Amino acid sequence: MKAALQRFCALIIFSLSIFISAPASATPIGADKVIRDWYHLVLELVRHTPTYSPPVASRAFAYLGVAGYEALVSGDSTMVSLSGQLNGLSPVPSRVAGESYDEAIVVNAALGSATRALFANTGPTGQRALKRFGEKMAASLNEGLAPELVARSTAYGESVTAHILAWSEGDGGAKIENMGFPLEYKLTEGPEHWVPTNLINQQQMPLLPKWGENRPFAMKTGNGCPLPPPPAYSEEKGSAFYREALEVYEAVKGLTPEQRAIARFWSDDPMLSPTPPGHWMVIALQQLDERKASASDHADLLARLGVTLADAFIGCWHSKFEFDLVRPVTYIKRVIDPKWEPLLITPPFPEYPSGHSTQSGAAATVLTAFFGENYAFTDSTHEKDKLPNRPFKSFWDAADEAGISRLYGGIHFRAAIERGLDQGRCVGAYAVALKTRR
Repeated sequence: MKAALQRFCALIIFSLSIFISAPASATPIGADKVIRDWYHLVLELVRHTPTYSPPVASRAFAYLGVAGYEALVSGDSTMVSLSGQLNGLSPVPSRVAGESYDEAIVVNAALGSATRALFANTGPTGQRALKRFGEKMAASLNEGLAPELVARSTAYGESVTAHILAWSEGDGGAKIENMGFPLEYKLTEGPEHWVPTNLINQQQMPLLPKWGENRPFAMKTGNGCPLPPPPAYSEEKGSAFYREALEVYEAVKGLTPEQRAIARFWSDDPMLSPTPPGHWMVIALQQLDERKASASDHADLLARLGVTLADAFIGCWHSKFEFDLVRPVTYIKRVIDPKWEPLLITPPFPEYPSGHSTQSGAAATVLTAFFGENYAFTDSTHEKDKLPNRPFKSFWDAADEAGISRLYGGIHFRAAIERGLDQGRCVGAYAVALKTRR
């Protein structure tokens, strides 16, 4: 409770203090800073909006990224629209020929209106933060500019987002009821299949069982990156399935301090963190900032990353409910040791593949294509949460650690982790193939 209160206070402080009116001689705020600052606010809002489970957060990042990207396209002759490349996206409205636009204001209007729509159900604290942030951003950007330029640029940015939001309504994920838990759901019979792993009444049904049927973004279908079946279910001690379960059981019982730290660092629980997709967004923003990247590079990478994270959850959820596999905690308690407990709380949906692995593999694929192989970096995502920063030799080094963290946490078998990373590579390739430059 204390930590949650601190986060809420931090959200308000962030929205009030991120902008301090600059003197007239100061350098104007660029579109790159506008993008970064809106994303930082969105990452805080994700923590405070109850319906924002990891799949839902990934969807928001995708639409936010596409809105920001498309807002810049018609003002930059070097950029290529994603219309016709993303499933069902038609061209956004064009700018008025011969009229001038302020790019920072265009992007601010696009991202601001997108955030207000995507987080319309956030609580009162989030709404206040969003309102104050938007007001301060607009005041900083509009100062000293002709009212006609401000109005034209604002209207254009908002028209782009309106187009993107209209497109979003038909994807299957626009409405989240009961925080994503169906009111009715029939469990599949058989010991190999998923059953609830805790006593919370709402979570006696799995989270978002139809999410894999959503319209993907760059991936052609929800099953665009299919997986082979997991190891055949067996309770025989010599079987491959039993050996995988025994590995989880023994790993958790013998965790080293470093392994515990890894499990905690990548846990990224909803309402306590920016969620797993938000974690990779933080990594991308950190590296863009360090590189002093242009607005177009910000828009390009954040759109690709948002798209691939959303597709990763669609593909992963399609596989999860195709195979409907039992979780380690259920199997281990039933077959190996009824007193065993995992380090982390098991999420309420089937086991195979690992969502952390699929989305991390997709993110690593996109980030490696953008920044290069063996790009060393330090991940400070949880610095404010008092977790030590972690250095990595590459994005794949981080993705591999994110994957194995779920075995240390007692949440996934090894096959789910390794094949999830493979699925992520496949998903990420679709986003890498998008054409964004002429």
